[in-house]
Amino acid sequence: MIEIKEIIKTYNENTVPVHALNHVNLKIEEGEFTAVVGPSGCGKTTFLNILGGLDNPTSGDILIDGTNLHQRSSAEMIAYRRDNIGFVFQDYSLMPVLTAKENVEFIMELQGKSKEERAARSKELLDAVGIGNKGDQFPTKLSGGQQQRVAVARALASKPKLILADEPTANLDSKSTADLLDIMRSLNEKENITFVIATHDQRVMDRAKRVITFEDGKIIDMK
Repeated sequence: MIEIKEIIKTYNENTVPVHALNHVNLKIEEGEFTAVVGPSGCGKTTFLNILGGLDNPTSGDILIDGTNLHQRSSAEMIAYRRDNIGFVFQDYSLMPVLTAKENVEFIMELQGKSKEERAARSKELLDAVGIGNKGDQFPTKLSGGQQQRVAVARALASKPKLILADEPTANLDSKSTADLLDIMRSLNEKENITFVIATHDQRVMDRAKRVITFEDGKIIDMK
């Protein structure tokens, strides 16, 4: 379980302060499939970055299984993200010089997994997201929907407990969006992986088990 307590994130503290997050309190249970919504600039991406340990809050605590995320050392934080959190970004963020298979395997190489284990896991994941025949293709040879599927497979490679996705359907057509959401919901239900997705997409909201609405850095609604 994730417990977020009184998180504040302030920018420009020495001039005109901007409160990107303002006293955010929230609990996220294991296995949730949650959409975080709200207008541009409301704090969604900042929230995901802090939740994933990519940024630090100005104040407040994030407890994951009772341990304060941001009290870890830099090395501990890097290792924690590598092994426990998967990220899916709007722009896919694939390494262009690596094939789809190599993109998925990269984090496992950082974990010290054997070549055989990496190969088996990447094949399993690319098959799971429906592009098992594209493993040797470079990102530039893949469609947007296919690249996003590689990004999801890569996020799952380390067997994380939590997937954070920032506008993962923004650049996808309707069919690619539906296919991607089917894959993510299936993984959520079969493997009990927690998904937190920042989105403007109504189709994502319709598939979510819970929708959290931000406005001006505050949570204004949960349903």
